[in-house]
Amino acid sequence: MRAPQGADRVQEFVEAVGAFFEEGGLPRMAGRIFGYLLISVPPEQSLEAIAQALSTSKASISTNTRLLIQIGMLERLKRPGDRKVYYRIRPGSFYTAVKAQLERITRFRLLSEEGLELLADQPPELRARLMELREMYAFFERELPAVLARWEATHKEKQP
Repeated sequence: MRAPQGADRVQEFVEAVGAFFEEGGLPRMAGRIFGYLLISVPPEQSLEAIAQALSTSKASISTNTRLLIQIGMLERLKRPGDRKVYYRIRPGSFYTAVKAQLERITRFRLLSEEGLELLADQPPELRARLMELREMYAFFERELPAVLARWEATHKEKQP
């Protein structure tokens, strides 16, 4: 990969993306791979190239690229006449990730309603946390589809 900036800045970026993924409950290595592929030139990189760039084993790259493929963030490519496997960020994966979060918001709002049913005969102060949770998630559930629709409209306008 040709680094767009100095190697130290590239390494810092890759590590920061790894830490971000880890904070979200995914393996740090998956985040490092994703960070590397965000800035790699060309955007498709072989398993061997990723392992070398991240100074880690091919087994670790293989395990974590499979995870990233399963969650819809990467895709696996083969080139005619080339035995190597290449990986790149799946087009549209950012939008897909946000839509998945919206589905999780709906599920958690439904869980908060179940909790409120369990506490139906309890005083309001005991129900307050669940009520706040339900209200906040219901708000996001109402508002995010419009935000996503605006993004889609804006993004389509920018397409050639």
